[in-house]
Amino acid sequence: MAYYKSKLLFVVYLSLLLIVNAAKSYYDILQVPKGASDDQIKRSYRKLALKYHPDKNQGNEEANKKFAEINNAYEVLSDSEKRSVYDKYGEEGLKQHAAGGGRGGGMDIQDIFKSFFGGGGGGHHEEEKVARGDDVIVDLDATLEDLYMGGSLKVWREKNVLRPAPGKRRCNCRNEVYHRQIGPGMYQQMTEQVCEQCPNVKYEREGNFMTVDIEKGMQDGQEVVFYEEGEPIIDGEPGDLKFRIRTAPHDSFRREGNDLHATFTITLVQALTGFEKTITHLDEHPVDIGSQNITKPKEVRKFKGEGMPLHYSNKKGDLYVTHEVLFPTSLTEDQKTKIQAVLG
Repeated sequence: MAYYKSKLLFVVYLSLLLIVNAAKSYYDILQVPKGASDDQIKRSYRKLALKYHPDKNQGNEEANKKFAEINNAYEVLSDSEKRSVYDKYGEEGLKQHAAGGGRGGGMDIQDIFKSFFGGGGGGHHEEEKVARGDDVIVDLDATLEDLYMGGSLKVWREKNVLRPAPGKRRCNCRNEVYHRQIGPGMYQQMTEQVCEQCPNVKYEREGNFMTVDIEKGMQDGQEVVFYEEGEPIIDGEPGDLKFRIRTAPHDSFRREGNDLHATFTITLVQALTGFEKTITHLDEHPVDIGSQNITKPKEVRKFKGEGMPLHYSNKKGDLYVTHEVLFPTSLTEDQKTKIQAVLG
């Protein structure tokens, strides 16, 4: 009987191992090794969650699915008890653990995201302070066409990178407190700096082209962030590289928020009798701005939905066209007589 019981337990254990190996690893989802520290897991989660957040990927089902996977993986790996169970028995073991009264349930996706990025509690411990390099902020001029339709820019970037160097260096230095006896029953508290010996490093300049994606509807001042691509720092995290969007001047249109403004000149005859005129928009679709009515100098006409697209929305602003009227520089007596006859 004991033999069959042992054989049955072996089969169950083997089945659990197969389940663990067949399932997609939470470590793979968060792009960290199995032995990753809590700090590594937090940093990787932060980058991936921002990248795949639904607000940045509206209508992208694959990105939304990825976002849910990332949060599910983080909920397990950020909890020491759940992580221990998962490492031994996989997802099936987590289900059994929750059913058996373990810390199951947990927070939903929004709770995890809010607790990590701000906007609520959530029970997570405060992230340890890590030395961090400087952020690099670069103003980037984007054309109205790219901001209207979306596009990308190639940007050459040079930065310092850390490379191995000969020798050793003092690192991870800390102050340790100890007590020294200075007499019978008398002790003095002393502080001593203790450092580790680590491989030496040096800074080198390195350059490469980066592709900066311009999302349609982005506003001036918005940033495209490349995490940990800023200035490096020894024994710490690099800063971030931030491209700050600026709208480049355009020959035909001027942007104000989500609206576009344009100015066109018509003759006095066109202003009085009407005119036909079609302009080419930023994506080259035609817009009829003609009028069969009298147009006053400086008159502004609104064309609804012909402005800039709103960021993360299907809506658009409006186009405002100002008409300048070109008056003749002189009139003959005969022309004056005819105009007086027509206009009274």
